Amino acid sequence: MLSVYEGFFSGGARILHTDVVLGLQEGGQHHRVLSIHGEVLREATRQRMEDDASYRSLTTAGVEVTSLGRTFGLPGAFTADPTRFTGPELAATARAMAGADVILSLKEQPLGLLNQAGLPRRPVVVGLHRSDPENQGVALGELKAAIADGTVAACVCCAESTRAAYEAAGVPAELLHIIPNGVDLLRFRPDPARRVQLRAALGIPETAPVVVFAARYDAMKNVPLFLRAAREWLRHEPDGHVLMCGAGMTEDQPGLRADIDAVFGDDLRLTERLHRLGVRRDMEALYAAADVVGLTSAWGEAAPLCLIEGMMCGAVPVATDVGDSAAIVAGHGFVTPPDPVAIARAWSDAVAARPGLEPVVARSRERFSRTRMIASYAALIDQVHTEPIRPSLPEPPLPEPL
Repeated sequence: MLSVYEGFFSGGARILHTDVVLGLQEGGQHHRVLSIHGEVLREATRQRMEDDASYRSLTTAGVEVTSLGRTFGLPGAFTADPTRFTGPELAATARAMAGADVILSLKEQPLGLLNQAGLPRRPVVVGLHRSDPENQGVALGELKAAIADGTVAACVCCAESTRAAYEAAGVPAELLHIIPNGVDLLRFRPDPARRVQLRAALGIPETAPVVVFAARYDAMKNVPLFLRAAREWLRHEPDGHVLMCGAGMTEDQPGLRADIDAVFGDDLRLTERLHRLGVRRDMEALYAAADVVGLTSAWGEAAPLCLIEGMMCGAVPVATDVGDSAAIVAGHGFVTPPDPVAIARAWSDAVAARPGLEPVVARSRERFSRTRMIASYAALIDQVHTEPIRPSLPEPPLPEPL
């Protein structure tokens, strides 16, 4: 098996796909990973492949990871044309593909590489992790081209909203398979000891209500809305604390700093309880320390990992109704309109409801299991491997001459 990544940078899709690769390797498959980019500047954060937690998890487990060495967004660095690849890049890709029976593409963006002429013909399974294919630039066109060519054997949709959106965008329904996201239930679980330790490290009292926001600094996450809700909540919860983590969620990020100044204005004293923690490798501890996991996204979400991971650690999910968020939260938390007052009120309601929701979440853990998810991926890959490569779709008929 070969997985192709656009790059190693912070994000739920990469975390999820990496966990799938690790799980499949544990089950006896042999996996390699090829990354198009070796370093990127995203969310105002310079992210090297070798520093990424997913990269380290893969290599520690013995998965070979190589890169075409491209960079993106770095000051003074050359950024290659994403639609063109050099001879050496194509040769490296061909070598990586030659030893694989099936290719996994992390989202549709790597198809711009896999669609290049002259590469070995292998069935491709594409992992789709968003609900807005129209906002993926040329990637949707690359996906349709790979389907027309017969290269794409299946698309894994992590959510019903993903399946519906891509079918509406013209992807054949028979190629769309729903495999809901799952997480490692041994890692993501309530942990009183971690809760106490993390709070102590951040100077947060054991009894203080805590909201965690795990997201990269991106427009789809609607960070200004989250901050307006945080201001409202911190005003009414004098003991409350808010944790912000993810790429770009740091004090030296200009965009976030400007957003905070604009939202909090004369109430900057409240930001003493607004903790900007950046990219973390101990998310299970942050979620265990929290009472609420919040999500304020405006578009694009499918099955947000933060809601599942946080919920499995005992934090009550509160989310806007985007993608499958409402289905994930149903019976376990709260869905809100994109209104800061309503969101702040829901956070307080979630803190109060947390003890009563604990047994409900405990009964639903199997639904969000990594084991279930990986078994479904393995079954689909086995099916793809035993089937012949799909033929190219016929060319549309030419119009009749006048």
